[in-house]
Amino acid sequence: MVIYNVTSNMSQSLEAEWLEWTREHIAQVLGTGLFMDARLTKVLVEEEDSSSTYSIQYKASSRESLDLYYEKYAPSLRKLAYDKFGETVLSFRTELEVIDEYRVHPNLN
Repeated sequence: MVIYNVTSNMSQSLEAEWLEWTREHIAQVLGTGLFMDARLTKVLVEEEDSSSTYSIQYKASSRESLDLYYEKYAPSLRKLAYDKFGETVLSFRTELEVIDEYRVHPNLN
C-alpha cells in the first residue's frame, strides 16, 4: 500500500476558500478510482508568518495505481489547482510506503 501525501501552505485569508475547493478536488481525485480513501488534516504547527498548512493523504492499493494516477490524471488536476490559486498556495508531494498498520480493538476502550 502507498500513501500519496500532498502538503499545502497558504495565508489564513485563503484558508476557507481553499478548504471549500479542496473538498471538491479530493472528490475528483477519488473519482479516478485509483485510491481507496483520503484523509484531510490540518498540520498543528504555528507558522511564524501565521499561515496555515494542510495535508491530504490518499491511500493507493499499489504502486501501479499511483503511477497510473500520475500518468493519466495528475497533470490536469494539478493544473486546476494552479489555475485557481497560482503560487498563493505552495504544495509539495511525498510518497509513503505502508509497512504495518495497527488498530485498537473497539472493546479495549
